[in-house]
Amino acid sequence: MAGMRCGVNMGETETAAPVEPSSKSARKRRMEIHQFNFVPNDSAVVPELLSGGGGKKRPKIKVVVEEKPKGTEFATVPDGGEQKLSTPSGGILPEFPKFGMTSVCGRRRDMEDSVAIHPTFCLRDGDFSSGFHFFGVYDGHGCSHVSTKCKERMHEIVKAEVEAGGAISWERTMSRSFLKMDKEVKDSCGAGVAGGASTSTCRCELRTPQCNAVGSTAVVAVLTPDKIVVSNCGDSRAVLCRNGVAIPLSTDHKPDRPDELSRIHESGGRVIFWDGPRVLGVLAMSRAIGDSYLKPYVISDPEVTVTERTAEDECLILASDGLWDVVSNETACGVARMCLQSRKQPSTPRSREHDVTVTAAGESSDKACSDASILLTKLALARHSQDNVSVVVVDLRKGQSSS
Repeated sequence: MAGMRCGVNMGETETAAPVEPSSKSARKRRMEIHQFNFVPNDSAVVPELLSGGGGKKRPKIKVVVEEKPKGTEFATVPDGGEQKLSTPSGGILPEFPKFGMTSVCGRRRDMEDSVAIHPTFCLRDGDFSSGFHFFGVYDGHGCSHVSTKCKERMHEIVKAEVEAGGAISWERTMSRSFLKMDKEVKDSCGAGVAGGASTSTCRCELRTPQCNAVGSTAVVAVLTPDKIVVSNCGDSRAVLCRNGVAIPLSTDHKPDRPDELSRIHESGGRVIFWDGPRVLGVLAMSRAIGDSYLKPYVISDPEVTVTERTAEDECLILASDGLWDVVSNETACGVARMCLQSRKQPSTPRSREHDVTVTAAGESSDKACSDASILLTKLALARHSQDNVSVVVVDLRKGQSSS
C-alpha cells in the first residue's frame, strides 16, 4: 500500500520504504501471481493460463456433491456448518455467484493486501435462494495485521448486524459494521498485537512497534437477489460493468477531494502535498480502518451505495489501488467483459451433478472470472504498478449467478 509516506517519523513510528529483493529468484517469487480457491465448472483439467503464464496449469480440482439423505439437499456454509437448501421442483439447486480472485505482492517488499470471499454468508429465513454473498478487498498500510483482521472479522460483523432483526437499512448496517471493525482493531492494538485474534504474521508482531500507526482500506460488496450494496473506506474501488459501461460504485477517499479536504480542515488537521496530498504529510487517503494516531482527521465511516440489479449487469470488479493507479475503470471493465463473453452461457439450469459444494473458504468460481482477474493483475504489473495488486471479478449475468 502506497498510503504511508516513507521515512516520515510520527512520534516513534516510521514506515520503511519498499525495497527491491536482492536475489533474482526472490524477486521472481514475489512477482508470481498467486491464485486461491479456483474451482472449474467441471472435473476436467482447466487449459493453460493466458499467454505469458509460463505454461503452468491450474490444479485439477474435482467438483464435489456430498451424499446426504435422499430427498433433502444440504450445502456447507461459511461458518463450517450445514444448512438445508430450499430445492425447487426437479432437484435443481440454486446457483452460487461465480467469481475469480487474484492477489500478488508485485514490486512491494511485503504483501499487505487481504481478500475475503464468503458466498451465502448470511441467509434470510434459512433459504439459500435469498442468501447474501460477501466480497471484500482490504489494502493495508504500515503493515498487514489490520487488513488481515478485517478479512477475518468484517463479514462476521456484517452478518450479526443483518441478523439483528427488522427491516434492513443498508446504510446504517454497513456504517455500524465498519465502526465496530475499527473499534476491534483499536482494542487489539491496545492489548498488544500478539494478544489479538488475528493470524497475521506481520512485521508488527515481530518488532512490536506503535501499531496505532497501522491501518487498511476496505471496499466491501454484499450481493442480494436484487441489490448490490457497496461500502467503501479508503482508495480501493468497486466498479460495475453494465451493458458495456463502467459504473463506479465507490469514490476514492483522497485527502484533496474537496469535501474530504474541508472535513479534515474543520477537524483541525492539515493536508500537506508531499509526493501527492497526504493527511499531515503522511497518509495518502482520508478514510481508513485503524490509523488511530491520525484521528479525527482520518475516519472509518464508509460511504455506502445501494444499486438495483438489472438484466444488463455483467460483472462487478473489486480491487486495491495497485490496479486502479494504472488501469482505468473503462479498461478494467473491457478486459473483464471480454473474458466473460468468451464463455458460452448455458441454455438450461445446471443439474445436480454439476453443483459445487460451497465450503468455508468460499471455493466457488469458474475459468472466465479467474482469467479476468489474472489478466487484470498482469496488466497492472505490465504497466509498472508499484503496489500490491488484488482483484476480484464477480459474474452478475442472469443464469450465471444467484439472483
